[in-house]
Amino acid sequence: MRKLINENLIPDDVTIQVLTQSRDHLIVKTFEALRGCKKAIVHLYNSTSILQRDVVFNKSKEEIIDIAAEGASIFNRETKKYPETNFQYEYSPESFTGTEMDYALEICEAVMDVWQPTPENKMIINLPSTVEMTTPNIYADQIEWFSNRVKNRECVTISLHPHNDRGTSVAACELGLLAGADRIEGTLFGNGERTGNLDIITTAMNMYSNGVDPKLNFSNISDITDITDIYKKYTKLDVHVRHPYVGDLVFCAFSGSHQDAIRKGMKARDERAEYVWAVPYLPIDPHDLGREYTEIIRINSQSGKGGAIYIMENEYGFNIPKNMHKYFGRVVKQASDERGREISPKEIYELFNELNLFQSLCKI
Repeated sequence: MRKLINENLIPDDVTIQVLTQSRDHLIVKTFEALRGCKKAIVHLYNSTSILQRDVVFNKSKEEIIDIAAEGASIFNRETKKYPETNFQYEYSPESFTGTEMDYALEICEAVMDVWQPTPENKMIINLPSTVEMTTPNIYADQIEWFSNRVKNRECVTISLHPHNDRGTSVAACELGLLAGADRIEGTLFGNGERTGNLDIITTAMNMYSNGVDPKLNFSNISDITDITDIYKKYTKLDVHVRHPYVGDLVFCAFSGSHQDAIRKGMKARDERAEYVWAVPYLPIDPHDLGREYTEIIRINSQSGKGGAIYIMENEYGFNIPKNMHKYFGRVVKQASDERGREISPKEIYELFNELNLFQSLCKI
């Protein structure tokens, strides 16, 4: 934090966020780290679930509320030391999904009483699925219940923080937004504890593909200096080839029937000069993510005639007669089978040459 602030590396339109447990010395150090910052969200949390109250803290409900309220009071005290910074407060009843709903509401409102948010200076109440324990619709029900009952709703921004223990964090987030949440927290590619946090890229792109602007620009996601490469470099983690939107294979079709449908969809789109994207098996235009159409069709022994014809038409400019499709597709499929691997566009072109199909085309 000191490097970011001292070297003026935070853009003016970016609000940084920091997180601290509700413990005096940690809160003090967190505010010290923000000294000189223009604006920041400071996020306070303590665990509230039945299990953690019992086996971790061995404290009553009232004692857990005291921890939260005391931390909130320390926030008020520390803020006065840094008048140059515009602070916004955030509170999480950590392990919200394992907490009784009425108790989660009670502890959040206790923190509200200390911070006294207003419609002009809202506090964020973050309701994390710290451990994903239920189906996404249950999480959404909890968000709706809380949103409808919290006092002074106009003074509160309700935030979601889903984890992915059941593999449904994106679905839980989407349903939670529909249930009344205003804000989400997530990570690039779902990085995080255990199975990870919400993948903010997948969530944003799901919104985009349904016509909702997520206000995040991922149009360079597959460029050389893109988000994916930066993520791999600095986390030393990989991104799966089937990862939604960003994986190397997410726009690639190997299946013959898929390839044929894509080929026909792309051809119809060109012929009709359609603006709206409508191509079978491709939910969004790959160009919107900096991807090339050359990646769409890849040929192996499972591919049919449509894929090979697509390559010849789109990469080499041939208009192959229909009565030649089946024969050439069979030749390409056999070659892939014999070589035991995927066939490149160049190899498909070479097969076309070897079969003297140029002469056949001339006769036709």
